Amino acid sequence: MPARPNVLFLMVDQMQARVLEPGHPCLTPNLDALAARGVRFTRAYTPNAICSPARASLMTGLLPHNHGVLTVTHTVDDDQSVLRTDKPHWAQRLDAAGYRTGYFGKWHVERSEDLTRFGWREQALNGDARWKAKQAELNDGSAARVTLERKVKLPEGYSAGLFYQVTSVAPERRGMGVTTALALEFIERAARESDPWCCFASLTEPHDPFVCGAEAFARYDPDALELPPNVHDDLAGRPGIYKKAARVWSDLTDRERKEAMACYYASITEIDAQYGRILKRLKELGLEENTLVILTSDHGELLGAHGLYCKNFTGAEEVYTIPMLVAGPGVARGVTSSARVGLHECAPTLVELCGAEALPAVPDGRSFAHVLREPQAADQAFEQGYAEYFGGRMVLTQRIVWDGNWKYVFNGFDFDELYDLAADPFELRNLAESDAHRATLKRMCRLFWQRVRETGDKSLWNSQYPILRVAPFGPGILNEQA
Repeated sequence: MPARPNVLFLMVDQMQARVLEPGHPCLTPNLDALAARGVRFTRAYTPNAICSPARASLMTGLLPHNHGVLTVTHTVDDDQSVLRTDKPHWAQRLDAAGYRTGYFGKWHVERSEDLTRFGWREQALNGDARWKAKQAELNDGSAARVTLERKVKLPEGYSAGLFYQVTSVAPERRGMGVTTALALEFIERAARESDPWCCFASLTEPHDPFVCGAEAFARYDPDALELPPNVHDDLAGRPGIYKKAARVWSDLTDRERKEAMACYYASITEIDAQYGRILKRLKELGLEENTLVILTSDHGELLGAHGLYCKNFTGAEEVYTIPMLVAGPGVARGVTSSARVGLHECAPTLVELCGAEALPAVPDGRSFAHVLREPQAADQAFEQGYAEYFGGRMVLTQRIVWDGNWKYVFNGFDFDELYDLAADPFELRNLAESDAHRATLKRMCRLFWQRVRETGDKSLWNSQYPILRVAPFGPGILNEQA
């Protein structure tokens, strides 16, 4: 691998990992081609279920309780969910190593939106003056026409909100097209210089509401799409908040659920085309072989799983498993990896691959650069994963632990969950209360408390007060012989 390869980071918002599986009905020819010349991770995961905490983890390599952003920054007071700026970011390391850095599109990491503080020398963020100027330049003046639309209206008393929509506005003139155009301009300029570069193209799509263009939507037949096996899950044995949240979509027909799915897939097909423009230009400029390309998402999307949409109130795989493709110099070609790598672990991985100064070693995560080089040999070193959730607008405590095919969800607000993902990939059978799986539950609890202790999750570690003893096993099990 070159000492200083270029970096193209393609970031989407709320993309479900399953859309990149072979044979999936979602059409992604450019991303499929990217996967064919790199590594596709099937068990990559986010350390948090919502935007700001996940994105701050991506930048710092830390879990949310260590970087300080516990929920989305625009929903709390200015002294809450504040990014701890004494923690170095991977872009700062690349900047110090002589990289030309540019960030375009959605940020949503912290409030200042002054990215020079974090290593990004050039920026154009959603809604800022430069971004709006490009948007105006791309606008052809034609009026938008809506050909299909559905709003969310339940429960009574809440405002109606857009759920999905088909518009006549082409993707090149919507947000994804603006960000793509800005990223392309940066790469064109950087290609004329001798220094390596890092371009971050961050889209807001396919985040709800699921808005897509008519041309992309026409490529899908809603009636031909299959709803997920857990779409009509009665949520028996799961936390009550899941059932309360599901009431929002209880009036949807199966046809409407399929229309929502078609809009979501069509949006991803449009993303694929926009990113395809960047990847094509990269090749035309002769930069493909010396550029690391990473495609991932901050978190996933429920898309009807368990009767739910969006994210937040659930530890479901549809939310926590994220797409991740990596291709470029030194990366194995055409390999599928089962390594359970976290979004936050991209930070130490990138600085290693770029030959920059390492980030401080922390127990929160580690580099997976060696997995990219030799996936089959290194997969088994990444069998465990850990995520945490602090609520969104409503405060609650949730932690998720993966170990091989087993998954444990600690719910500080309700009873816990335990799943065998090999036997039950759609999480329809909660085994946490099963006597037959008590030993597995204890083992997973031990892993949970171990992560709490090692990463300094002080609030949970100090939950010995009698009424707060809501885990099935307390931290004292760490003192037992495993």
